Amino acid sequence: MSFDSSSATHSLERSDTDRGMSIAVTHVLTIGITTILIALLLTSAGGLLDTETDRSAEHSLETIGERIAGEIESVDRLGDDTVTIRASHPRTVANSGYTVEIAENCEAPLLDGETDCVKLTSNGADTVVYVPVVVTEVEINESSAPGGTIEISADGDFLTIDGGNR
Repeated sequence: MSFDSSSATHSLERSDTDRGMSIAVTHVLTIGITTILIALLLTSAGGLLDTETDRSAEHSLETIGERIAGEIESVDRLGDDTVTIRASHPRTVANSGYTVEIAENCEAPLLDGETDCVKLTSNGADTVVYVPVVVTEVEINESSAPGGTIEISADGDFLTIDGGNR
């Protein structure tokens, strides 16, 4: 049996080349998979942050809306005279401004379309909150104000809200 040294050398060279190629391919695949995993992690974290921002804005607006509804009802009870309440509220929720509106016959989730309400809308987060309010002594003059200091007024006939940020 004879041994051909040229074929052995040739197969060794080929094997060394394949081995070198295998290391390069492994590194490229590792970097590619790592990049994809990091991109997915960042995308998921961004979505979670947006969801939590909206939830935070909604809870803050509900709290502010309840306070404003109580203040409106207090002005309404004193509505036979000219009354103005100036109340300070946060200017921002979830790092974004918001608008407060008072409206009659609100059509919103959990409201029947015949209930007056305070509508709070966040400018940055995709959040709108409706808080029912009972106004019996005066008529509502549908009006709005930016978040912050709010003036709630009744002149004996109409109840309005206005921005008190001056």
